[in-house]
Amino acid sequence: MASPHMIRRRMAATTPLVLALLLLAFVLVAFSLGDRAIARMAAETLIRVTLVVGFWIFVGNSGVVSFGHAAFACIGAYVSAWATLKPEMKATLLPGLPDAITAAHWQVLPAAVAGGIAAALVALLTGAAILRLSGIAASIATFAFLAMVNTIWANWTPVTGGTSSVVGLDRYVTPWVALAWAVAAILIAALHAASASGLALRATREDEVAAAASGIDRYRHRLLAYTLSAFFCGAGGALMGHFIGVINPDGFYLSLTFLLLAMLVIGGVGSLSGAVVGVLALSIAVEGLVRLEKGVSFGAVTFSLPPGSQEIILAIAMILILIFRPAGLMAGREVMLPARWVARPDATNREPTQPTGETP
Repeated sequence: MASPHMIRRRMAATTPLVLALLLLAFVLVAFSLGDRAIARMAAETLIRVTLVVGFWIFVGNSGVVSFGHAAFACIGAYVSAWATLKPEMKATLLPGLPDAITAAHWQVLPAAVAGGIAAALVALLTGAAILRLSGIAASIATFAFLAMVNTIWANWTPVTGGTSSVVGLDRYVTPWVALAWAVAAILIAALHAASASGLALRATREDEVAAAASGIDRYRHRLLAYTLSAFFCGAGGALMGHFIGVINPDGFYLSLTFLLLAMLVIGGVGSLSGAVVGVLALSIAVEGLVRLEKGVSFGAVTFSLPPGSQEIILAIAMILILIFRPAGLMAGREVMLPARWVARPDATNREPTQPTGETP
């Protein structure tokens, strides 16, 4: 039989598969209900999975809370918009764009990838300075980066449209498109977490002094995770833009930052499964509360929550989780297949068998 260590490694390797099947089941259930609003909610939830998993790649492995990842989503959304909008619309709405960008008219998939790459390049450049800090200083620096990007985008009117919304984006993001990106983000996040760089980064999270004494370069591993996480946040921002069809700098500011943090805290920062479960739990709760605010009929009686109840109830839920389950819903655990499903015999440890009728 395989050793306990090998069994644990095989179990851990099944986590992306189990999470992908969970998201697939979520989409199938949403479609089976035959409600277009629920199908839209499913697509939006899966976009959030891409964003939060990208966010987790850095925060979950490094232990440094970042307030700046919404800025990467903003960069990705606008780069995708610049690449996919029709040239005549860009000439009218965004007259300050360079001629080469104005004339470009890309397909949506390369544009989303380009948005992620642009966000990753910005993360590489800014992270080179920010990640030399640690603890609360690094967190404050990421918030300053978020405020800087929002201010630039809100005032760079010829290129970004300023505070006016950029409209006319192709609304191609369906639940299946969002599912493909979410699964890709989960797979890459799991591979990074299991890699030597991911293990070294988590070692610095647990004990920086011991990790440094072991020769681990904290700065290099943090910068790699920061850049990788920015790619998926940038791609997630592009998906957001092409899901709604409209983008605005304020859509990628404090509200999105709070949402990413809330989902990660509720699910649990300590595991990839926590990031995914937190998105699903909060998205389903928000959808239920929105419907209750609109009113639900029970026979001749209509029950509805007062306007604004959604934010209050979610804030109370976050406080209760932080008090009674500070590690989140998953408490740092990963979902995976049971040991008996992966504990197949190890061929290298089998005794050679003798042919029937022969003597050794």
